[in-house]
Amino acid sequence: MPVLTSEQVQDRLATLDGWELQGSTIQRLFKFKNFVDAIAFVNRIVEPAAAAAHHPDLSISYNKVTVNLTTHDAGGLTEKDFELAQAIAAVA
Repeated sequence: MPVLTSEQVQDRLATLDGWELQGSTIQRLFKFKNFVDAIAFVNRIVEPAAAAAHHPDLSISYNKVTVNLTTHDAGGLTEKDFELAQAIAAVA
């Protein structure tokens, strides 16, 4: 899958609420009531990530989950990242 141009990244990012460009990744911070809810969210994103064969980098801190997406094999952002970002947002 080809790496998106800067313009393509900005166009797609504009359609995603709460996601930000961080270098060669897109990132979103999700906040929850407590640790249990944060872990439940992580468990809900396992299925769409596995189905897409595309796995996010996750950071969990009590009631916060930071999701970073990039296509490591391609060396940058691809359509896969934005498709998974939409799927993750849908289960948030």
